[in-house]
Amino acid sequence: MKLYALLDHIGTGKNIHFPDIDIQGISINSNTVQTGEIFVAIPGFKVDGHNFIDKAIEAGVSVVVGEKDLTNLTVPYIQVPSSRSALAQIACLYYGNPSQKKTVIGITGTNGKTTTSFMLKAILEACGQTCSLFGSLNNVVNGQVFSTKNTTPDALELQRQLALSEDEYAIIEVSSQGLTQYRVAGMQFDYCLFTNLDRDHLDYHQDMDEYFSVKAGLFDQLKPEGKAIVNHYNHWGKKLIPRLNLRDEHILLLGDEDNYDLKVNRCITTGSTQIVEANQTYNLNLKILGFHNVLNASMAFLTARQMGLSSSSIIKALEMFPGVPGRFEILKHPIGAIIVIDYAHTAEAFNHCLQTAKEAGATRVFHIFGFRGNRDTGKRREMVNVSQELSDVSILTFDDLDGVTYHEMEQSLYDLNPKGLVIPDRTLAIKEALEQVDEGDWVFITGKGAETYELEFQIPAISDKATVQYILSLEE
Repeated sequence: MKLYALLDHIGTGKNIHFPDIDIQGISINSNTVQTGEIFVAIPGFKVDGHNFIDKAIEAGVSVVVGEKDLTNLTVPYIQVPSSRSALAQIACLYYGNPSQKKTVIGITGTNGKTTTSFMLKAILEACGQTCSLFGSLNNVVNGQVFSTKNTTPDALELQRQLALSEDEYAIIEVSSQGLTQYRVAGMQFDYCLFTNLDRDHLDYHQDMDEYFSVKAGLFDQLKPEGKAIVNHYNHWGKKLIPRLNLRDEHILLLGDEDNYDLKVNRCITTGSTQIVEANQTYNLNLKILGFHNVLNASMAFLTARQMGLSSSSIIKALEMFPGVPGRFEILKHPIGAIIVIDYAHTAEAFNHCLQTAKEAGATRVFHIFGFRGNRDTGKRREMVNVSQELSDVSILTFDDLDGVTYHEMEQSLYDLNPKGLVIPDRTLAIKEALEQVDEGDWVFITGKGAETYELEFQIPAISDKATVQYILSLEE
C-alpha cells in the first residue's frame, strides 16, 4: 500500500507531501520490525518507542511516525499529535477497514463483559454461526485460541486479527483503557452493550464521571443502523440514555418495568428466572448462579434477538452454557462445602457474589481477597466493608504487588482490617479457609479469577484453582 494512502488522514496538522513509498507492513516493536514497514513510535507507560527509532531504521523500516519533534533521520519521519491515534487509523486503512465487513459487537462496563461475551458467542455458535472473540481471557479467531495481555488488544493487533478472521461475527470486550488508548478507534460497531459501572480504575481516570464518559464514548462508534443495548438496572445505565445520540428504535433497554425491551422476573426463594419480551414470558434456568449472571444472560439474549435469532434457540444455548473459567467457577469440597473462584474486584461485584451464597442458603460464608499495588486504593475500604458485612470470615491476602513493596502491601492490609484476619500468602489464606469449612459453607476466592500468580507463594500452585485442587488432593 502506498504511504500517502495510509497517512493522508492521520491529522498531522501540517501540509506534508508524502513520498511515493510502498509500505509492506506496520510495526510498533523494534525487535520484530521488518524491512519496508512503517514504524509507529508509541510513548508507553514503561517504555518509550521513540527510544528505539534508530534500531527500527537499522532493521530497514521505510517510514517512522511519532509524536516528538525529530530531525535528521535517514528515513521520512511524520510527526503526529498522538501516535496511538495515528496507529489506529493507519492499521484500519492498511487492513481494509475489517469492521465494516462483518457484524461487530462491542461490550463495555466494569463487570460482566467477559461472561456476557462468552454467553453471546455460545448462542451464536449454537445457532450455526461463526464468531471471533477478543477479551481478557483470550482471543479466538477462526476457531483458534490465542493468549492475550490486555482486555482489548492494541489497535494494530486487533485490526490484523479482524482482517484474518473469516468468522461472521466478532465480539470485543472494550475496556476504558482500550478507549482512551485508541485501541478500537476507527472501528464501527453493529451493537454496543453497556453492562454496568462500578468504582474501578480511578488510578487511571480522574473520577467516576470521567470513567463513565470514556465508556459512553464507545457508542459514538455505532454504525448508522447500529443499536445500543443498555442495562437499565444499573444507575449509570440510566445516565447513559440521555447521552446517546440515537433514535429510540436504536436503543434497547434491559430494565425492571413492563415497557422495557426485556424485563427480568426472578424469584429469590426458588432461584427461578423469567424474562419478559413484548408480553411473551420465557423461563430461564442457568447452570451458573447469581443475579449478576442472570443480567449478563439477559443482555446476551436481548442482543441475539436483535440479530434475528429465535427465543427458543437462545434460551436453549444459555441453559447449556457451562460458565467461564474464573468467573463464578464452582469447585466442591468433599465434605459438602462450595468453593467459588471469581474475578470480582469491586464492591458491587462482591455484593453480587456474597449475596448469591446467602440466597442459596449458605451456612457460613468465607471470603478471601486482596488488592493490586497502588491500583485505585480508594475503592478498598468499601470492598472490605461489603466483605465484612456479607461474610462470616473475611480474610485479606495478597493479589499482585504491582510496584509496591511486600511490607507496604502487608501494612495496608492490616490498616484496612485491624481486627480481622490478614494472611499475606494467598495460598495459605486459601488453606486456612478450607481447613475451617464444614458442610453447607461457601468459600469465595476473588480478584484473580483464572489469572496465574505473579508472586511466589508457599504452596506450589500457579492459580487460585490450582491451589484449591492441591489442598483438596492432600485430604484424599
